[in-house]
Amino acid sequence: MDAFWGYERALMSNDVEALDRLFAPGPDTLRGDAVGLLVGHDQISAFRGSRGGAPQRTVVETHVQTVDDDHALVVATTELVRGGRGQQTQLWERQEQGWVVTAAHVAVPPPAYDARIWRTLGSPLARATGDGPLAGESVAVKDLYAVAGQRVGAGNPAWEAAAAVETTDAGAVAALRAAGAEVTGISRTDEFAYSLAGTNHHFGTPPNPKAPRRISGGSSSGSASAVALGHVSIGLGTDTGGSIRVPAAYNGVWGIRTSHDAVDRTGLLPLAESFDTVGWFARTPDLLAAVGDVLLPPAGPRPVGTVGDLVVVPELLALADPDVASAVGEAADALGATEESWDLSALPAWRAAFTTWQAWEAWKAHGPWLAGRLDTLGADVRGRFEMASRITEPRALEASADLLAARQQIRSLVGDRFVALPSASSVAPLVDSDLDVVREATLQLTCLAGIAGLPAVNVPVTTAEGLPAGLCLVAAPGRDRDLLAFAPVVVLDRR
Repeated sequence: MDAFWGYERALMSNDVEALDRLFAPGPDTLRGDAVGLLVGHDQISAFRGSRGGAPQRTVVETHVQTVDDDHALVVATTELVRGGRGQQTQLWERQEQGWVVTAAHVAVPPPAYDARIWRTLGSPLARATGDGPLAGESVAVKDLYAVAGQRVGAGNPAWEAAAAVETTDAGAVAALRAAGAEVTGISRTDEFAYSLAGTNHHFGTPPNPKAPRRISGGSSSGSASAVALGHVSIGLGTDTGGSIRVPAAYNGVWGIRTSHDAVDRTGLLPLAESFDTVGWFARTPDLLAAVGDVLLPPAGPRPVGTVGDLVVVPELLALADPDVASAVGEAADALGATEESWDLSALPAWRAAFTTWQAWEAWKAHGPWLAGRLDTLGADVRGRFEMASRITEPRALEASADLLAARQQIRSLVGDRFVALPSASSVAPLVDSDLDVVREATLQLTCLAGIAGLPAVNVPVTTAEGLPAGLCLVAAPGRDRDLLAFAPVVVLDRR
C-alpha cells in the first residue's frame, strides 16, 4: 500500500519519472482504458509524457486481494474533481526494485456527449419524414450540410456564430430523411473542410476506436468516428481531396466518394466546387449500397468492356508506406487483380495543379469573409487559406488548363476497369505526429479521383501489425453503383 499511495501522489503531481519507476519494465506491461490498450513500458511511458497529466481525483476506497507473497490486486474507487466516480484496477508485483504495476485498467465517467465528435445532438435531432428503405437507420451529418432549424458551423466558432438558422434541409439530408433515416446530430469537421487530419483546433480530434491515440482523419472526421464507435449507422460527409477515403481507411469503415455532381449538393457549404462531392460511411458494404440506392441517380448503360476487371498499379502502391502497400497489394492479389504499369511522371504536376485550383476556389468561396478573420482559424487551416489568398488569376488559370489535360489522361488510364490503390499513404498517424508530411504523401494518391471526378470506395483492410488501412477502388465517372455492387464481392472473396 505504500507503493500504491506513492503511485497516486506521483499521478496527481504528474511526476512522470516516478510513474515510470512504478510501472514494471519490459514489453509485457499493460495499461488499458476506454480509448484502448497500451502494451509495453515504452508505450505507456510515451503516453504519460504526452498527455499533460491525469484528471485530478480523490481515492475514496480501496480493496486489496492478495494473490501470493509477491502479487496483489488493488481495486480503488476514485472521485473526480470535475464530478463523477471512476475506478482503477492494478496488478502489483514485488520485484528487486520494489513493488511495481504489471497491469492496470482505468475507468472514468463518460461525457454526456463527446464534443470532439458532435457539434449538437438530439433524440433524434431531426426525425424521418418518410418510411422508406432506410427506416431505423441513424445519421451523423457533417457540419457543412444544412439541417432545418440548425446553423452550418463549418468547424469554426466564429462562422457558426454569424451563420443564419437554416430553413430547409440540404438535398442529401432531405433524401435520407425521406427514405426513413433519422438525423442523430451534426458532426464535427475540420475548419471549412480544408484538411485531411481531423484535428480541429477548437474542438480536438475525434477518437479512433480501431487505432487508439491515432488521428481519425478529416475533414469528415466526426461522421467517420461516430460510425466507427457505433453512435450512428450512417455518416454523411464530403470528399474534396480525400475527406471520405482517408478517415474511412484510418477508422476501418466503408466509405464512398461519389462521382462529381452525381449527388445533389444543394445546401452544402463549398470548399472547392470543382472537386467537392457528397460521400458517406457505413460499417457494412450492404448499408453503404443501400444509401447509394437513395442518393445516387439510376445506373446508366454499362461501358464497353468486361465489368469488374480489376487492375492494381505498382507505381501507385509504391506511393504508400510498405505496411499499407503490402496490405492493399495482398487484398488485390486475392481478388485476382491484373498488374498494370502506369507512367506517373506527370503526377507531381497534377498534384500541384490540384492544390492551386482547390486553393483558388476555396479563397473565392470564403476569402471575402475570412479576409479580416484569419485569426479565428487554427494554424494549419490558416496557413492554407493564407497561401490561397496569394494565388494570382494567371496562375490559377494555368492550373485549370493543366487539370483539364490531367483529367482526360487519368480517365483514359482508368478506362472501363476498377483500379485498386491505397486510400491513404499510411495508417492513421499518432496524434502528435508531423501531419503535414502525411498529408502531402496521401494527396498524391487521393488527388487522382478528385481531378478526374471519379467515384471511389474504401474497402477496410488490416496491416500485419493489426492497424486499419484502406483499399481504394476507383472507376469511371458514373460507375458508383458498379463499385457498390462489387464491394460485397471483395468481402466474400477475402473470407
